[in-house]
Amino acid sequence: MTTFLIAAALALAICLALEVFVGDSLGPARLAPRDLALRLLGYLLILLFWFVFSWRPWLAGLTCVVSVAALIYVSRAKRSVIGEPLLFSDFVLLPQVPRHPQLYYIPPLWDPRISVPVVLTLIATVIWYRTEPSVLPDAPIPRIAALLGLPLALWLLVLAASRPPLARLVARWFPEPDLEADVARVGLPASLLGYTARALAGSAPVPEVPTLPAGPGDDVVVVIQLESFIDPERLGGPTLPAMELFRTRAAQYGRLRVPAHGAYTMRSEHAVLTGRPSDSLGFGRYDPYTSRSGDEPTSLARLAGSKGYATLFLHPFHRDFFRRAKVMQAFGFTDLVMGEAFEAAPRVGPYVGDVALGERLLEEVRGRRTPLFLFCVTMENHGPWKPGRMPGIDDPEAQYLHHVVNTGRMIETLVAGLETVAQDRGQSITLCVFGDHAPSLPTCKPGFGGQATDYALFRFGGAPVPPRRLDITADALGRDLRAPLARTLAEAPARAR
Repeated sequence: MTTFLIAAALALAICLALEVFVGDSLGPARLAPRDLALRLLGYLLILLFWFVFSWRPWLAGLTCVVSVAALIYVSRAKRSVIGEPLLFSDFVLLPQVPRHPQLYYIPPLWDPRISVPVVLTLIATVIWYRTEPSVLPDAPIPRIAALLGLPLALWLLVLAASRPPLARLVARWFPEPDLEADVARVGLPASLLGYTARALAGSAPVPEVPTLPAGPGDDVVVVIQLESFIDPERLGGPTLPAMELFRTRAAQYGRLRVPAHGAYTMRSEHAVLTGRPSDSLGFGRYDPYTSRSGDEPTSLARLAGSKGYATLFLHPFHRDFFRRAKVMQAFGFTDLVMGEAFEAAPRVGPYVGDVALGERLLEEVRGRRTPLFLFCVTMENHGPWKPGRMPGIDDPEAQYLHHVVNTGRMIETLVAGLETVAQDRGQSITLCVFGDHAPSLPTCKPGFGGQATDYALFRFGGAPVPPRRLDITADALGRDLRAPLARTLAEAPARAR
């Protein structure tokens, strides 16, 4: 026991020094008594987690220090690109890294930059494990009790943290999501653990089903989430003819304030599909798909389905990414056209090109019954932008601008194509396009442009509407999109064709 206490005390002191002097917080570390206790508790839980696997105090202490140092390093790297510290929800995405390594700046596991340190660490761990004696009791019954008791205690603590009465205590420590303040107050490990418990407890109330505004509704409503889309002129890039369409043909356009920079597509996607602002999600705001998994009564797809619309989700990528297939079905989409339907589609770089996706979208609109609600997510301009992505273009910004030109071409094609469909069928159609977040480029730092992308709403087949600029938030756009779905059930079959 003495050896454990000495090793634990030294490990916790080193972890504290790391966070105080090189930690990832915007302000100085706070060391008030309760805050310091929470910091040390976070370190101790990490140490006990590793201790369960070895029962060797010094090995567990070293592993704890390495873990905290790694968390700080990864958090600082993430902040430099996205502008946020490490989040509990980031660990949910870890299984995607080996399955889709091309989506991240992290090298694959077989890359020597990853495989060599991992192998050396494993070798050193095995040597240390064989050198340091275990502190497990020699007597059989105490030994078995220790082997079972500590893991069970940690597991019960995990279960209890999101349930009363412990959940109420955690809620006192972390009453509201304030990530930057909490990292400075209690440190990264404790904030990760506390926010995990709060998210699992489901702190946000579930909204009621909204009453749709009165109106005739549209026969077709198409919403397209454009990957990493902003007006390239904001980056000093070329003028897109599509942006002129925004200003001259759209019923409404402007800047769209989104909940993230450079990543976290699911935040903007959730905001538009539900009309819910981030502050209504509690601790689920950081990854809405892990909090309710698409079970949202305000979902546009559910509202559309209740009004007799067919609902289609179109996305040229794997079903398992972000668990999108399950989430979209929970949102209320009855038909999903995803990666397997695009195996023969032309790629631009590593992903299906936006122009090809736009052509497929028009085919779906022409070939399906109406009324139809279609939500599409593009993929061509997904990061990372790095050498080797495209032949002859290695500069990240040049790669991005090459892709965004194709995004503009897709928008032009869709505006022309949907206008023709509306005229030929005598139908009304709404087209909405919006950027999910700004790109994570060296020239586009976190907070770029007030964390705003660009969006536009086009109307075809009805009375002309003069364009107006209106800068709004992503959730406000989602609420605006309820109006085109406001048809009565009685008129839906009569207007379908």
